[in-house]
Amino acid sequence: MEQKDIERKKPFKLVKYFTFSSLIVILLGALALSIVIAHRAETVLIKKSEDYALLMAENLNHQVFLQFVIPAYLKFGEVIQLRNKVLFERLDQVVRNTLHSFSVETVNIFARKENVIFYSFDKELVGKKDLGGIDYLEALQGQSSSRLIRRGGFWRMLLGAPKESELRTYVPLRAEKPLSNIEGPILGVFEIVQDLSDDYQTIAHFKHRIMVTSVLIMGLLFSIVRHIVKRGENIIAKRAEERLLLEQKLNQAERLASLGEMVAAVSHQIRTPLGIISSTAELLKRKLSRTDPQEELTNVIIQEAKRLNGIVTDFLNSARPPTPNLMPCSVADILEKNLSFLAPETEKNGYKIHKRLATHIREIQADPGLLYQAFLNILMNAMQAMPEGGTITIELADRKDTLTIVFSDEGKGIPDDILKRIWHPFFTTKDTGSGLGLPIVRKIVEGHGGTVRIENGPGKGAQVTVTLPAGKVNRETLPASPASMNSPSGITNKG
Repeated sequence: MEQKDIERKKPFKLVKYFTFSSLIVILLGALALSIVIAHRAETVLIKKSEDYALLMAENLNHQVFLQFVIPAYLKFGEVIQLRNKVLFERLDQVVRNTLHSFSVETVNIFARKENVIFYSFDKELVGKKDLGGIDYLEALQGQSSSRLIRRGGFWRMLLGAPKESELRTYVPLRAEKPLSNIEGPILGVFEIVQDLSDDYQTIAHFKHRIMVTSVLIMGLLFSIVRHIVKRGENIIAKRAEERLLLEQKLNQAERLASLGEMVAAVSHQIRTPLGIISSTAELLKRKLSRTDPQEELTNVIIQEAKRLNGIVTDFLNSARPPTPNLMPCSVADILEKNLSFLAPETEKNGYKIHKRLATHIREIQADPGLLYQAFLNILMNAMQAMPEGGTITIELADRKDTLTIVFSDEGKGIPDDILKRIWHPFFTTKDTGSGLGLPIVRKIVEGHGGTVRIENGPGKGAQVTVTLPAGKVNRETLPASPASMNSPSGITNKG
């Protein structure tokens, strides 16, 4: 097949591009989906924790004001005395009793002035200054705020599972006015710290499960779609190949149509004088005595006339494919007739025939005369490939829907450059060949709905494989022709 035919046959490699692009899109889609879901879960967690902290601060503000601020002011005249052990223990008792059922890591209470901590679960922080930051200042203005703090390595942060996560909520500590909705003055600032490490670990695990599940689902979808697209590509490739074969057959049919018209005209002009020459030579031969030296000349004329008639017949057979006259026949019997006809030649030149025939060979619908001619041409080619003699192997196998006949010789084989052109009409490597023998064999086999293939065998020599359908041949698929070739004569090895 020429390079341009190969390029025309090769389809668009859709699977190749689809594989890489789809894989990237699927992975990015799964990653984006997991990030979106995890971000949503994180947002919900923070909002829930903020609401939880505000609820604790509201309850804590009420209890601290009633149970600590008012009694401390009445007893000591002031609320904040950092070194007053009684006040600290009283406040610690109120805070811990209030938060005993809440999940909180630590509570710090800042004084309204000087940004100093006057109470904390961690006693070492008591008396520390300037730890409130901007959130402390906003709380003094009456605005509650929260800040998420996460600690951990780069990869742990990237994967959404930091080693430590805490939410710091700052809420103003206000004086309450009984039986009134009016808020009192700000006395200080609550800093409520919640440990969210376990919650973030849960979110991280949830995100990982989403990623794995998404990848598995997308991978399954990708495999299904890839399989569908692969089948589509195979269909495209098959149709492209069928279209190429149809174009080749159409071109060949056009060439043969032109050749048929030419041959029909030329053969008419050649056969008329050729018949006169042949009959005149026969008449002259009968008039001459056997001892006359001119008799040999008449024999030469008769033989050459027959050879020329055979060449003209080959041209006609090649230009006008025969329509098989189908009937039940045995391929094994046809091969035996071929071998019987060639027996004198094989014995004379030292050829050996090795047959490998299956035990049970069914009859097929075929034209025995045409198959005889095709097999004869193949066997004569095998003999000509071994001028000094050799073994010709014939294998006949009966498979499910076909009969397969394999002819093998022990010649030198066929060079690759010749193998590519061996089916071309008029191509021959012989001095006296017309190059039409093998094309006629191909037409006969294809006329029966079969195939023929020539290649170099696994050892040495050439191998011809003929495959014939074992079922009923559809006549509508057979090539049309005005004549049928039912005689075993008329085809010689020209190829």
